[in-house]
Amino acid sequence: MELLLAIAEHGSIGEAARALELAQPTVSTNLRRLERQLGLRLVERTARGSRLTPAGSAVTDWAREVLTASDRFEAAVAALRQERAGQLHVSASMTIAEYLMPVWLADLQRREPDLAIALRVGNSEEVAGHVLSGTAELGFVEGVTVPDGLRTHVVAEDRLAVVVGVDHPWARRGEPVALDELLSARLVLREPGSGTRETFDHAVSSLGHPRPRPALELGSTASIKTALLTSDGVGVLSSLTVQAEIAAGRLASLDVAGLDLRRLLRLIWREDHNLNGPAALLAHRATST
Repeated sequence: MELLLAIAEHGSIGEAARALELAQPTVSTNLRRLERQLGLRLVERTARGSRLTPAGSAVTDWAREVLTASDRFEAAVAALRQERAGQLHVSASMTIAEYLMPVWLADLQRREPDLAIALRVGNSEEVAGHVLSGTAELGFVEGVTVPDGLRTHVVAEDRLAVVVGVDHPWARRGEPVALDELLSARLVLREPGSGTRETFDHAVSSLGHPRPRPALELGSTASIKTALLTSDGVGVLSSLTVQAEIAAGRLASLDVAGLDLRRLLRLIWREDHNLNGPAALLAHRATST
């Protein structure tokens, strides 16, 4: 279409070729290809130059509209790309968002002071949804499984802690709690979809026990800790989230015989996307922890 407009403007194939910085045979070949594709004769060649046929004039008018729209489209995409180059959309599950992400993001902003970062926090299932939908360029999850369509990379290891308030009878217990005892206790757990809950359920199920039935399900780490401080409940939380309370003597950690509560913290991104720019920098910072 650009070739056709150049012929219309300059009046000859040779002049059009020079304007487009192409060899004249290349221009002639492309013109013949266009005429074959459209099934129309677009240009008449005369001793005094080249001129558009009536069909060529009509096609040229339409081509001008198409090329104008194409230029607007390219300009808009370039502007959007430039805008997004200064933004990073991240999603992270709660434990990572509260206890690891602040350090990672602070380091990233020291390197990229003009970078705007938007962090969404949810459970591991929600984070995977954000990444799959494209509303987050990368995510960080704690769960055992990751949905199809995502690539993963381990960034850290974690361990869940079984904890009680210091006034709970088990807080002063000198021997491990049996798994049957734990499952019959008043469990206070995160909601289904959270990485913490999935890890605990998986650990219990792998030993041949049915999935735990909690007395209370809560949607945040803080609410579970508050519940444990004021009740006889038994909670399961990331060890990262209860270190301060254990050190201060407000919560006590229990050993559970035979229960493996280790888990992996993972970076996730879409299979059909590569991590570039700020997303790649954050991924490198997280994996070098």
